[in-house]
Amino acid sequence: MTQVSDRLASLSPSETLAMSQKSNELKAQGIDVINLSVGEPDFFTPDHIKEAAKKAVDENYSFYSPVPGYLDLRKAIVAKLKNENGLTYTTDQIIVSGGAKQSVCNVLLSIIGPGDEVIVPAPYWVSYVEMVKLAEGTNVVISAGIEQDFKITPAQLEAAITPKSKAIILCSPSNPTGSVYSKEELAGLAEVLAKYPNIIVLSDEIYEHINYVGAHESIAQFESIRDRVVVINGVSKAYAMTGWRIGFIAAPLWIAKACNKLQGQYTSGPCSVAQKAAEVAFSGDQSCVAEMRNAFLRRRDLVVNLCKDIPGIKINNPQGAFYLFPEVSSYYGKKAGDRVIQDAGDLAMYLLEEGHVATVGGAAFGAPECIRFSYATSDENLVEAIKRIKNALAALK
Repeated sequence: MTQVSDRLASLSPSETLAMSQKSNELKAQGIDVINLSVGEPDFFTPDHIKEAAKKAVDENYSFYSPVPGYLDLRKAIVAKLKNENGLTYTTDQIIVSGGAKQSVCNVLLSIIGPGDEVIVPAPYWVSYVEMVKLAEGTNVVISAGIEQDFKITPAQLEAAITPKSKAIILCSPSNPTGSVYSKEELAGLAEVLAKYPNIIVLSDEIYEHINYVGAHESIAQFESIRDRVVVINGVSKAYAMTGWRIGFIAAPLWIAKACNKLQGQYTSGPCSVAQKAAEVAFSGDQSCVAEMRNAFLRRRDLVVNLCKDIPGIKINNPQGAFYLFPEVSSYYGKKAGDRVIQDAGDLAMYLLEEGHVATVGGAAFGAPECIRFSYATSDENLVEAIKRIKNALAALK
């Protein structure tokens, strides 16, 4: 008996992880591959956070934590939300999980059932639509192209809403595009959502601190919909802690209780030591955040300027995160020898095998005309990678 469940069979493999794995396989063969497919900072976790983890080990934080996370961590998150975002929550409204990825999935599994529609603006993070499938919901995708900076409009949102609409997932700053919704743009979306009291808003703000426009704006700030917004965040991006696996939701109490019940039955609380490190990340010295953000900004400017010299691609100027999402469809149908580039997946594989640069095809993000690459690597790697991409594309006729 080797038959997996229908639930699992409905899911697609993660294309971002698959490209990273292929990149590593080529590296193992001795090929010099520059991997721009991975969505994580290339910095080390700051020392004061690592010291907090070491202290937690010495103080024997080796037992199960409460399912929603340690109270001191939840207090630190409440303080962060108040001080940085002007949002008021109680500790009962905070659920800490094994990364923001689990936090998103917890919410969807807790509120979505068969027949429920979830509005997903595209380009989207690859796992959103798969999580909706896991929850047996229906994805309603709204496409926003590069001409509108990959951001949906209030009119598009209104047109997508039906009596079956149960939730919308927003991500700002965005993975994969780096686009950031302004306060005015979020207010426009909130004005539409205020008319539909049954729609829950999942606001994925994991890239909050990697933005180049100043203060972060959360859709949770609008009172008209505040009681239906779930803020999702964590430590992975801002503090270079991807492997520590700590994320959280700040949610209406009924959703927090539902996620606590769900989590209690399948993972319990996240790693105790990682929680103590995250507590210090939120409550300690924040200068490391600005230092990393400044490095990403410098790299953003470098990559955007280099890509302007590549014919046949369209780029925007990302205002956050650490991705570029160029429109590359002008290369579809072109050839290199017997190799024909039919779509973004073909192009990404061509760039990997011939240019030795790992990127990710845009179809996985709901944007088949684009590819994604990360600039979370050294300036030297970026200069060399863009040179390889330019040369590989020039060989297509």
